[in-house]
Amino acid sequence: QVQLVESGGGLVQAGGSLRLSCAASGRTFSSYAMGWFRQAPGKEREFVAAINWSGRRTYYADSVKGRFTISRDNAKNTVYLQMNSLKPEDTAVYYCAAGLRGADVLPRRYDYWGQGTQVTVSS
Repeated sequence: QVQLVESGGGLVQAGGSLRLSCAASGRTFSSYAMGWFRQAPGKEREFVAAINWSGRRTYYADSVKGRFTISRDNAKNTVYLQMNSLKPEDTAVYYCAAGLRGADVLPRRYDYWGQGTQVTVSS
């Protein structure tokens, strides 16, 4: 079992920045690909970013490419999402996910999920 706890969400004005963290425990963190997803009310959960087990490969949704950066520190069992130039359309609950089947854009390919952290961007 893997437990994931997100933190760092909050309210920010458009153009601002936030850094989300996801702390993992319970299993070998370095074995898992990690992903960030987000979900706004009434919408489907959508892919944001993913990183492979070693941190050497990263993937981004087109909507966040160039603004968001995913990274991981396996020594600290933590994955991060640095969000810059935030837009109102980035408003959502952001979820951290871990999976043994590699980085993927599909939520169902991940095995463990955090509780989510709210990000609200005002215009």
